[in-house]
Amino acid sequence: MTHPVDRLKEIMVRLRDPNGGCPWDVEQTFQTIAPYTIEEAYEVADAIERNDMDELRVELGDLLFQVVFHSRMAEEAGHFKLEDVAEAMADKLVRRHPHVFGDEAAKDTGSAQKARWEDIKAAERVAKAQTGVLDDVPVGLPALTRAAKLTKRAGRVGFDWPSVDEVFDKMAEEVEELRVEIKAGDKEKAKEELGDLLFVMANLARKLEIEPEDALRGANAKFVRRFEFIEAELKKDGRTPEQSDLAEMDALWDAAKIAEKTPEQA
Repeated sequence: MTHPVDRLKEIMVRLRDPNGGCPWDVEQTFQTIAPYTIEEAYEVADAIERNDMDELRVELGDLLFQVVFHSRMAEEAGHFKLEDVAEAMADKLVRRHPHVFGDEAAKDTGSAQKARWEDIKAAERVAKAQTGVLDDVPVGLPALTRAAKLTKRAGRVGFDWPSVDEVFDKMAEEVEELRVEIKAGDKEKAKEELGDLLFVMANLARKLEIEPEDALRGANAKFVRRFEFIEAELKKDGRTPEQSDLAEMDALWDAAKIAEKTPEQA
């Protein structure tokens, strides 16, 4: 019986065949497929957030197919094959876990072991002649995630605030600068200041050891949940949000917050 991964590879070969394959698949490049790869990763995260294991299985399959797709295009161009991808990953895991696959003793805590992981990665960057501290922080990451990674990398060489208090001070400073530009009506400068404020927020998340994308994703889900409560309450009277006003919807928002509380919180 054909191994499922081998079957995926065979399917990809057929799809990419210029003679009899799928015209859409044949036309694709690394650049055109990259957005789909990112989208599939987010759909994996969404299934995890909803704790939907059936959907997670499906979405992981979609993400795996993206790896197969990129690997097939690379193989066609003579760069590497799927097996090379797997081999490189296996080598990296062994190299970055000397406490499991070598003679190095494991650290006492997960955070200490993670710090050791970062040391190994730093040595790898030197070996690749990536001498800049920020050299390999991917540009294609979500902006909040990249901001947190940039500040984390800079923090490892001492460029960091001593505590969260200084971050809050900087946040207040950025808020005031944003207010000034908004009042002045300078949209471009306001955009720049808003970016600075978001960057500081990402830095705060990093200092608190919170993934900013996770935090914002949770806030998004909460907003949707509470707004749906408003819609449901208005629907009882045969109305929609357009037929309400801010004061009423704000009161319903507060009611949604109360409804979410556990008996212990009430």
